[in-house]
Amino acid sequence: MTKKTHRFILLFLFLTSIVFSQQEKRLNYFEVAIQKKSNSLKNEINFNKAQYFFLKKEWDSTLVYSMKQLNSNPDLETKQYCHYFRGFSLSEKGLYKQARIEFNSINKSFQYYYLVNNSIGILFYYEEKIENAIVYFLKAEKEILNHKDENQIADLYANIGTCYLHLNQYAKAEFYFKKDVLLNPKQATKNAVRSNLNIANLYYEQYKDQQAIYYFQKAYILSKSIKDFKLKENATFNMAVVEENRGKYKKALDYRKEAEDWKDSLNNQNKIWAVADFEKKFAVAQKQKQIKVLEVENKLKNTERNSLFFAAIGLLLILTGGVYLYGQKVKNAKTILLQKNKLDELNATKDQLFSIVSHDLRSSVNALKTSNSKLSATLETKNYDELNRLIIRNSTIANGAYSLLDNLLHWAMLQTKQLYFHKESIHLYSIVQQIEYNYKPLLLDKAITFENLVSKNIFIYVDLDSLKIVLRNLLDNAIKFSNEKGKISFYTQEINLDFCDLIIQDNGIGMSHETIKELLTDSELLAKKSNSEIIGTGLGMQLCKQMIKKNSGTLNIESEINKGTKMILTFPKTRTNG
Repeated sequence: MTKKTHRFILLFLFLTSIVFSQQEKRLNYFEVAIQKKSNSLKNEINFNKAQYFFLKKEWDSTLVYSMKQLNSNPDLETKQYCHYFRGFSLSEKGLYKQARIEFNSINKSFQYYYLVNNSIGILFYYEEKIENAIVYFLKAEKEILNHKDENQIADLYANIGTCYLHLNQYAKAEFYFKKDVLLNPKQATKNAVRSNLNIANLYYEQYKDQQAIYYFQKAYILSKSIKDFKLKENATFNMAVVEENRGKYKKALDYRKEAEDWKDSLNNQNKIWAVADFEKKFAVAQKQKQIKVLEVENKLKNTERNSLFFAAIGLLLILTGGVYLYGQKVKNAKTILLQKNKLDELNATKDQLFSIVSHDLRSSVNALKTSNSKLSATLETKNYDELNRLIIRNSTIANGAYSLLDNLLHWAMLQTKQLYFHKESIHLYSIVQQIEYNYKPLLLDKAITFENLVSKNIFIYVDLDSLKIVLRNLLDNAIKFSNEKGKISFYTQEINLDFCDLIIQDNGIGMSHETIKELLTDSELLAKKSNSEIIGTGLGMQLCKQMIKKNSGTLNIESEINKGTKMILTFPKTRTNG
């Protein structure tokens, strides 16, 4: 690999990360103002929830509650905050066009308008419109200086310097990067590492290698004292590229191994967080079980006290009691028999489900294993087009296995009644928009056109998490059974004042009436049919039917072979005070 190619890798790694790190930091100053505003609006539940989820970086919930607050016709300043919440959340989700609409809805009288200019500059940066980004960053620079917040000013200098570096205007880039370095502390912090990497990349791009290497080494040394695994990985990988360019391949190899270790640590950290979240939910479920056990014990104690009180009366009714006990014995015997039959049926379902899921998981793992072998061989040949194709294929296989396990987990929680349902008013258009964003790679992979024609005025009264599970499964099926360059549409039909239909339509391979009847049949048993029309475990459809029913909804299917399919979901609408 040539030195020029290495330079490209360095710039790609760090210039794309600068803006993201800036976004993570800038909330620290703004959150004080948000909390003050929230304290002054204690009766505005939707605003308080919106700001809470905004600070927690839960963008979907932020979008829902900020929209509810806007629909309640708040005062001008509160509107400005809500539009900013929405613009920032949409930007984080990659919906740049919608984000710009929200930012443009904010009046210039807004006290923190410099954040708006800064955010619009970042949107232009994402869209690679660097000159436009610089215009808005410079506007933000004039306004932000009045606030005297050094952290945000330093981030802004880094952004401006990055943009000038993209345009190869090195003198201006150096001017702003040096201002950024001066504002950051000399001790080991994430900002200090970032600042040194920026300066290093600037000099490296100009082939001022000695100056660049000094700052790369400084960034690497500082990164040892911080806890950000991603930044550690980047700084170490950067040193590997530098040593490779200098012909010191042993050192380069050591740095690359260290970078891989930091990458593994980052992955392990993410796994630990996921496990911790699962353990938390499990602990809550266990505590609920303990409470129920205590309730049962209290009832038993009350029963014992009452038994003593009625003991005398029981002696007089011994004959009647004997008959009663005999009847109870017969009843209990029937109950035990029914429970045994039910348990046998559940065990059969479990065995069949494990067999099906194990087969599908084994197929996915085997496909991933085979693909990884090809990936290793292709890596040696440095065929980057083939590498990209194999990586995309691996991602698709992993996503399929993850969806199967996710469905299995939710199905098991439904069967054991551990899944918590909380119904609330949901803006249906926004949720469909989020689902489209999550499945954008799969849609692009098959060149499928997606249309979100859901009415923006419809709110339905359902549980948000279960609704997302249903829509994800049905969209995944629509993509799976659609042809290349197909079309998938989401649209609504209002039945009456209380209910509306959400229709998911595709023009794929369709299905027969027998298959539709099989899918809509209420059955707890899963079966892998020999009929080629039924593909997979059937677990996703079972899960969808149960969750739709839990949300007081219904499911109907209209389809013809080779003419596509309509999945018709009926949900209750949110009741409004008329």
